[in-house]
Amino acid sequence: MADRIPGCSLAEGGGADLKCRLRTMAASLGFQAFGVAAVAPPLHGKYYLEWIAGERHGTMRWMERNNERRLAPDTFLPGVRSIVMLGMNCFQAYPDSAYKIARYALGSDYHNYLFKRLKKLCAVMRDLGGEQRPCVDTAPVLEKPAAVQAGLGWQGKSTLLVNREFGTWLLLGAIFTTLELEADVPERDNCGHCTRCLAACPTGAITGPYQLDARRCLAYLSIEHDGPIPVEFRGAMGDHLFGCDVCQDACPWSRRAQVSQEEKQRPLPLPERLRDTFAWTEAEYDLRFSGTPLKRLGLRRWWRNACVVLGNTGGMDDVPVLERLASGADALLAEHAAWALERIAEKG
Repeated sequence: MADRIPGCSLAEGGGADLKCRLRTMAASLGFQAFGVAAVAPPLHGKYYLEWIAGERHGTMRWMERNNERRLAPDTFLPGVRSIVMLGMNCFQAYPDSAYKIARYALGSDYHNYLFKRLKKLCAVMRDLGGEQRPCVDTAPVLEKPAAVQAGLGWQGKSTLLVNREFGTWLLLGAIFTTLELEADVPERDNCGHCTRCLAACPTGAITGPYQLDARRCLAYLSIEHDGPIPVEFRGAMGDHLFGCDVCQDACPWSRRAQVSQEEKQRPLPLPERLRDTFAWTEAEYDLRFSGTPLKRLGLRRWWRNACVVLGNTGGMDDVPVLERLASGADALLAEHAAWALERIAEKG
């Protein structure tokens, strides 16, 4: 709920009251978490560079670039003095469907509406003479470590940000500003001895506490990865068509979250049967998922993922469309369709 951020009157003015005014405005814009980080916090730079050197980011090559900006906020925005971090609850119940879409992707694309709301906060800050740069996964920024420093939560053993009230279900936005704002107290790690996220991961992508190998992660494989889904992970993919929430569902803190009241996060209609989507054209796919995170996936990867899901959950009614794909010219899709047909045959 918007009123869960303690606020103050927007009528109060002056630089000393700016943080309070921003906190209240953030609540009115639908954010549930607000905090400020200093510009020179320990942003896990050493860990990040070691993670990249170990190629645990898979094919996400953009994560190798602009690290001088990623690890040094003053190169991202010259003269930066504070980082305002905001969080919005994205928890939704899964729709009644034969396949799963990650909860954050069930509604409209959060990058768009969060960014617009950050810009409204920036306008207030600009009136006081500051220069701002807002970002929502749109810049080389280590949002999660900055959110920890701003008091929004801690990075759990899954490497996700965990908030006391909303668990792992916060979407993050950041505003870098040249204005001096009082920094909040960083949150301490509250995972304790719990390892439920490690035990729950279907592919062992959480290789140890606070260690993630994206190359094994179903979220990475189903969304970011362009090539074939490794055979060893296809069975573990189960009914997950886009993304994976398993480690988040396993986290005890995540169980505290209430369903988001944000209108733009309300689940949009999904196709009832995956096999029907094999008749779509690219234009139909783009039109169907325009303005949602699913549009970025594209029809070809949707079909690739659908083949794996049907191999795990489908039946004889799905065989004809899979046979057509298996005999088609697209080698990637043909291989995944053939795998699905073998799985269905094994189930009888």
